[in-house]
Amino acid sequence: MIKTALITGGTSGLGLESARALASLGYAVLLTGRSLATAEQACANVGSNCTPLELELESPASIIACAERVNALAPALDVLMCNAGIMVQGKRRVVNGIEQHFAVNHLAHFLLVDRLRPNVLAAPQGRVVMVASSAYKWAPPAGIEFDNLAGARGFTPNRAYGQSKLANALFSLRLAREFAGTQATSNSVNPGPSDTALWRHFPWWQRALLAPFKKKLLKSAEEAAQTQIYVATSPELASVSGKYFEQSTEKEPPPQVRDERLADELWRVSSELMRPYLRGSIQA
Repeated sequence: MIKTALITGGTSGLGLESARALASLGYAVLLTGRSLATAEQACANVGSNCTPLELELESPASIIACAERVNALAPALDVLMCNAGIMVQGKRRVVNGIEQHFAVNHLAHFLLVDRLRPNVLAAPQGRVVMVASSAYKWAPPAGIEFDNLAGARGFTPNRAYGQSKLANALFSLRLAREFAGTQATSNSVNPGPSDTALWRHFPWWQRALLAPFKKKLLKSAEEAAQTQIYVATSPELASVSGKYFEQSTEKEPPPQVRDERLADELWRVSSELMRPYLRGSIQA
């Protein structure tokens, strides 16, 4: 039986490398881009077993439409790789009342997982792979500032990005508890610093300063994608859930990443914020 994987943010960087790797392993790959045209272009570089999908993570309507398309294509989803993300170095921007990084990197995937959770559970051994980051260290001292999700207080781009990446890891941890007693798993990965399109958001002078050292400081996208590919496909991880991986190895996560109480509160608040759009499988 052919396995199916959905990869968000598959038009470049880690997502595109993951799509290529899974396609080479025989997976039918569903690849999302912010526009259908960019997704089609990426799929042309992956192969005939790649299907392009449009997904604008700032739009709940787009997320729901994408999920409905996935339902038609893949009632059983073996891998749901939540890879897409933004790291914007600029002024604060609000999406639907929520700071942009938190809205796109966390809440959008929270909604997508809700909509596709039945598909993951329908697979013989469905896996949700959440691409997090060591940038959780940049999050505010509280971890997640639930009273400041619009980012009006103390905003910096790195702080906002760090909070959203901590949210990714905490969501994965909490989702693993929801999957307990099923064949499905949820794990988070830290790909490490890598040379991807995210760097385009940095000011030109920072990119210029980094340029001579990029090969020493940054992994290639192909190298950095290996951990999420491993977590998505390794047979030895079939029953491993709620874990955190770096360099294709399970790591003991730092206290912030394994904070069950913070994960519970994140789940509750995210459920409230997304309630008008939820399918109903995620409850506070």
